[in-house]
Amino acid sequence: MNPEATPATPAESATVWHRPETTIYQNDDPAYRVFVDSLSYLEPEEIALVLEAYNFGEEAHHGQTRLSGEPYITHPLAVAGALAEWRMDAQAIAAALLHDVMEDTAVSKAEITARFGKQIADLVDGLSKLDKIEFQSYQDAQAENFRKMLMAMARDLRIVLIKLADRRHNLQTMAPIRPEKRRRIAHETLEIYAPIATRLGLNNISRQLQDLSFKHIHPMRFRVLTRAMKAVRGNRRELLSKILDGIRSKLHESNIEAGVFGREKSLYSIYHKMVEKHLSFSQVLDIYGFRIIVRDIPTCYLALGALHARYKPVPGKFKDYIAIPKGNGYQSLHTTLIGPYGTPIEIQIRTQSMHHLAEEGIASHWLYKDSEESGADLQVKMHKWLQSLLELQGATGDSSEFLEHVKVDLFPDEVYVFTPRGKILALPRGATVIDFAYAVHTDIGHRCVAARIDHELIPLSAELANGNQVEIITAPHANPNPAWLTYVKTGRARSKIRQFLKSMQQDGSSALGENMLNQELQALGVIPSDIPAAVWERVIRDSGKKSRREIFTEIGLGRSLAPVLACRLAAHDEVLQSETSVSKPLVIRGTEGMAIQLASCCQPIPGDPIVGMLRKGQGLRIHTHVCRVARKLRGSEPQNWIHVEWDPDPGQFFEVRIKVTAKNVRGLLGRVATGISQAGVNIEHVNMEGDKPGLFTDLNFLVQVSSRMHLATLMRSLRRIPDVVRIVREQE
Repeated sequence: MNPEATPATPAESATVWHRPETTIYQNDDPAYRVFVDSLSYLEPEEIALVLEAYNFGEEAHHGQTRLSGEPYITHPLAVAGALAEWRMDAQAIAAALLHDVMEDTAVSKAEITARFGKQIADLVDGLSKLDKIEFQSYQDAQAENFRKMLMAMARDLRIVLIKLADRRHNLQTMAPIRPEKRRRIAHETLEIYAPIATRLGLNNISRQLQDLSFKHIHPMRFRVLTRAMKAVRGNRRELLSKILDGIRSKLHESNIEAGVFGREKSLYSIYHKMVEKHLSFSQVLDIYGFRIIVRDIPTCYLALGALHARYKPVPGKFKDYIAIPKGNGYQSLHTTLIGPYGTPIEIQIRTQSMHHLAEEGIASHWLYKDSEESGADLQVKMHKWLQSLLELQGATGDSSEFLEHVKVDLFPDEVYVFTPRGKILALPRGATVIDFAYAVHTDIGHRCVAARIDHELIPLSAELANGNQVEIITAPHANPNPAWLTYVKTGRARSKIRQFLKSMQQDGSSALGENMLNQELQALGVIPSDIPAAVWERVIRDSGKKSRREIFTEIGLGRSLAPVLACRLAAHDEVLQSETSVSKPLVIRGTEGMAIQLASCCQPIPGDPIVGMLRKGQGLRIHTHVCRVARKLRGSEPQNWIHVEWDPDPGQFFEVRIKVTAKNVRGLLGRVATGISQAGVNIEHVNMEGDKPGLFTDLNFLVQVSSRMHLATLMRSLRRIPDVVRIVREQE
C-alpha cells in the first residue's frame, strides 16, 4: 500500500464511478462496469462502502500482477462479483475486495478496522493465511490455515462463501501456474473445499469446483470425456426429446403444472462413477437426468405417482429426501425409471424453494425471498455443524489431527437412523454403533457396552444402515476402548475417544511415575514426604516443567528416568536421608489403566513372579519371569527393566489361556464348560482343534481368573473329568 495516499472519505467514494480519472484501474473497464451494475440491490450508502473498499484494495495492490500479467485487482473483483450474484450484503462484498490485502501487501488489520470497521476487518483476517508463522512442513501449514479458516467460518458463515468464490476463480485462472502446483491445489480442493460446499448445500459451486479440479489433475481424461459428451448430445438428442415429451404429456394428463428440464451430469461425477464401478464411458447410461419443479409438496408425490404409472420404476432406487432431508438441508424425491429402449432415467422432483436450496444452499438465504422458511431450517442445521467444529477444536490441540477429523465429517453420503424415541440422526455412510452413541451424547459414547439394532443385540463395530432403530446399552463404569479408533467413522467420535484415552493415559502415567520415583527415593534412603517444597520448586524450574504432575507423567511414560530425578532431589542439603536404605519393588494391581499394561504374550496373573519393562511414551508393560519375549528383550535393553510385584488384593479378574486335551466323545464340551463354571470361572472364548477323528481333541479356552491359586483350583477341577487327558496353561 502507498503510505502517501490520502484515504477517501465515504462521501467522496460514493461518486467514484462518475469520475474515472480518480482511479488507477479505469472505471470504463467492462468487468468493473458489470460489477457496479450488479450492486443495484444495495442501498446507496452500501454501494459507497463497497466502492471505497474497491479503491482501497486497488491502491494496496497497485503494481502487483497475476502470473497471467493482469492487474492483481482483477482477482478480488471477480470474487466480489460472485458474491454480488448471490446478493450478499455490502460487508461481505467489501471483505471480498480486500481479502488478499493483509496477506499480499503491507496493510494491517488495524488499518482495515480504522477504515471499514471491525466486522469487515474480522472477515478479512479470517481469510488471511498464517504466512508469518514458521511451520515444519507444508502439510502443517496447510492444516493450521484450514483450522483458522474453519474456526472463523464457525463465527461468520460469510467467510466460507468468500473462500469458495476465491478458490473457484483461482482454479479458473491457473493456466500459467506450473503443473505440479496446479495438481496440488486441485487435490486440496477435492479433499476440502468441494465437500465443504456440498455440506453447506452449495451444489452448484461444488460441481464447478469438482470439474475444474478434475481438469487440472487429469487434463487428458478431461478432454477425452468432454469430446465424448459432445458426441452423446448429438446422438441422444432425439431420445432425450422423446423422454421429455413423454414426461410432460403424462403430467399434463394428470393436471399437474410443472416445469420439466433435462440435466447433464457433471464430468467429474461421470468420471468418478467410471472409476468407482470400473465402467467404460459407453456403459454409463445415466449421463442425463430430468428435474421436475412443482408448486408444493403434495404435488411432488402426485407427480411421482403419475410417472411411475407411465414408466416402470427400478426397485430400490427410490429415495424420499423430502420426508427425511439430507444433513445439508437438501430436499427432493429421487427415482430411477426404465424409459424408452430400456434406458434408465434418473428423475428428481422438488418445489421451487427446494430447487433454490439445492442449487445455492446456504447462499439461498441471501438470494431468494421465497425460500426464507427453508433457509431458516438450513441456518439451524449449519449452525449445529459449525458448533461441532468448535467442539472438535476444543478437544484437539493438534491442527493436523483437527483437519483429519473435519475431513472425515465431510462425507457427502449419509445414512439416516432412529433413536428409540423416533428422533432421526444423519451419520456418514459406514458409521458404526459407536459413532451413533457419540452423536447422541459424549457420556453415552464413553459408557456404551452393547447395542440393539431393530431390537437385536449386535456388536459395537456393526455398521448402520438406513432406517435402523438403534438403542445403546450403557454401564456406569465402562470406558472407551482404544480398538474403537479402528472402526469409528465420524470426527466427533474419534476426537472424543482420543481425548478420553489421552486423559486416562496421563492420569495413569502420573500415578505410575510418582510410585517409581518414590521407590527410587526410598532406595537412596530419602523419605518422599520429607522433601521440602522449595527443593521441588527448584527441580521443577530446572527441568522446564510446570508442576510435579508433569514430572510424574514424564517418568511414567518413560521419557524421564526416575533414578536421575531421585538423585537430583536427594542431592539438596535440605533433604534429610533416613538411616536405612531399602530398595522396594513397585507394587501393581493390574487395573491401573493405560499406564500399566499386562503383556499379551505371557498374560501374567496375580501370583506369577513378574517384571516390568518401561517403554518410552507407552508406560510400563508387565511380563512373567519365564516369558521368552521378556528374556530376549532384557538382554538388549537391561536399563528399561524395573522390579515389580503384585498387590496382595488386586480385586480384579485377569485373562489367561488354557488348553484342555480330551477324548473326542459326545458331550465333552458341555462337561468341560460346566466344570469351568463350577470353579467360579468365566469363559471369554473357546475353540476346538480336532487332531485325528475319533481319537483326541484340543479345547482352547480364554478364561478369567482372580489369581494363580484360582487357576490351580480350576485345573484340579477339570482333571477330575474322566475324558480329560491333559491341561496346560498356554504362555509364549
